[in-house]
Amino acid sequence: MFSGKNILITGGTGSFGKKYTEIILNEYNPNKIIIYSRDEFKQFEMKQKFNDKRMRYFIGDVRDKERLTRAMENVDIVIHAAALKQVPVAEYNPMECIKTNIHGAQNVIDAALENEVEKVIALSTDKAAAPINLYGATKLASDKLFVAANNMVGKRKTRFAVVRYGNVIGSRGSVIPFFVNLIKNGAKELPITHPEMTRFLITLEEGVRFVLKNFERMKGGEIFVPKIPSMKIVDLAKCLAPNLPQKIIGIRPGEKLHEVMITKDDRVIEFEDHFVIKPTINFGFEADYTINELGEKGKEREIGFEYSSGSNDWWLSCEEFKEKAKEFIKDLQ
Repeated sequence: MFSGKNILITGGTGSFGKKYTEIILNEYNPNKIIIYSRDEFKQFEMKQKFNDKRMRYFIGDVRDKERLTRAMENVDIVIHAAALKQVPVAEYNPMECIKTNIHGAQNVIDAALENEVEKVIALSTDKAAAPINLYGATKLASDKLFVAANNMVGKRKTRFAVVRYGNVIGSRGSVIPFFVNLIKNGAKELPITHPEMTRFLITLEEGVRFVLKNFERMKGGEIFVPKIPSMKIVDLAKCLAPNLPQKIIGIRPGEKLHEVMITKDDRVIEFEDHFVIKPTINFGFEADYTINELGEKGKEREIGFEYSSGSNDWWLSCEEFKEKAKEFIKDLQ
């Protein structure tokens, strides 16, 4: 799938881009990997780790359609990972978030169509499902743009899909490094927003490999959602620091009690290890989404099905969580 291909990753200096690059270079033989991002220092740092003749580094912003179009020349595969992701920052700087997450998404689509890129997958977030904050709303708009882009392909081979998943264990701004930092600095208690709060948890490698697999599965127009475990935040905190008391501080603005990745109004097909949210519009090509390009077969779920971290049937034990998060909590062991 990836051997001999030219691959471009927007926002490629982020945690996803670095892990994706590591896996692709080690397990496949791409012709070229293009890291497209706007931070020259992060590119400099990434070059030190991935000093490979197959690597290319392009300074550019997804807001810049002309630069993006040039960067995608002769590209076969695109992963769109660039986004403004901090909920409070988006609330205070709404137009900046819109310019990157929505206008930038359309620029990626236009550049891919112009260069007849083979396959494009955009990374989404649980916050795009029934959004209650601006970041989630912009990612919902982005998801809709990428799904609808399949209606503009005409006779081109280009196809677009979306991957949506929950909290990445250890990612910047997530609860695990926050708790770990507090514990290491001698905190007397851990702040908990709500005693019933839950979150989906996925490792970075699991997320990257899910994206890789969906390039093989996709027909165009799908939103792929992995089946992943949940955990109560109070249990997570107790697992990290069993002897520290917890203080309930209240849910923050823009924060949900439970993560939802599939709403009750989505049209859903369930597979063994993932779900597919079907597009609500018809494209110029026929697609039976109950059978993917790998021949895996799924079943339509009933209307009203919801995939929420609070009603999930897969929960992490403390031991399982520690195994998944060992890289980030090793100093606490």
